[in-house]
Amino acid sequence: MTTVAARIGAPPRRHPWVVFCCRRAARLVISLFLVVTASFAMIRLIPGDPVRAALGVDAPPDLVAAKRHELGLDRSLPQQYWEYLPRLARGDLGVSLVSGEPVADLVGARLPATLLLAVLAFACVLVVALPGGMLAAVWTLGGRRPRTELAFTATTSVLAGVPDFVLATGLTAGLSVALPLFPVAGDLGPRSYVLPVLALGLAPTAVLLRIVRVETLRVLAADYVRTARAKRLSAVRLHLCHVAPNALTASLTYTGNLLPALIAGTVLVEKVFAWPGIGSVMAQSVAAQDHAVVEASVLVLGSSVLVVNFLVDLALALLDPRSVIRKT
Repeated sequence: MTTVAARIGAPPRRHPWVVFCCRRAARLVISLFLVVTASFAMIRLIPGDPVRAALGVDAPPDLVAAKRHELGLDRSLPQQYWEYLPRLARGDLGVSLVSGEPVADLVGARLPATLLLAVLAFACVLVVALPGGMLAAVWTLGGRRPRTELAFTATTSVLAGVPDFVLATGLTAGLSVALPLFPVAGDLGPRSYVLPVLALGLAPTAVLLRIVRVETLRVLAADYVRTARAKRLSAVRLHLCHVAPNALTASLTYTGNLLPALIAGTVLVEKVFAWPGIGSVMAQSVAAQDHAVVEASVLVLGSSVLVVNFLVDLALALLDPRSVIRKT
């Protein structure tokens, strides 16, 4: 009776999934606040006068002072911050100092190009790395084809260590200048996507190939795979039904974090290829000290990465709930 009464009187336990979602949502909100604060403070801590840079060195001091007062730059940094937050909550991202264009319109026009580039690179990485890593494991199982294994290891190690902007520069020099196969810069049609997607996707593809190969080799040595072979299952059924689901589970964490990394990595690649996305605009705005554009660009890119990470956490929890619920 005491146990039953204690159970009746005890507060109901929250479902682990509710706890998980609440914690991830709270983490997302805190991270977004930090991104907003960092994007606001980052550009203002850079030495220089953005109004003088926009109006020119020959602008009259009275005009510069009036423009600074109009933009609120003559106030203290905390005052500017507390005035910035309500405007941001209303969706007011300000006006560009250089072009006079509303920043919301500028970002809205550039964001689809950046997201499309990152999504295409992400899809290419998955299409190449997942089956490629499994095939490499099957071909080199048990020490077979040592030359193939050596070539695979050497190639993926080199590609995984090369930065995106170096790959972008090399691809431009080799496939646009020396061999004019693809456009050098800009969005001029489907062929223009080849080099930026390659520059973004080569290094992640190399890393994921190595991960999938190692995990596939581990699964191929498991007892249940030996049992499946003893049942004389076909190679297609063995690898698709028994090997692939278990080998790819360990790769989900890297794959889940890949899309946010590609979104953030578009900044340098867009600069190299003069791609009409947010990254190239942000690079130009940093040089011109265009506060509103830099703040909005960092905020949009950072928010995109955080939201994608939040969705990835939910997806990984659905695919492998035991590890996540144990942490909750």
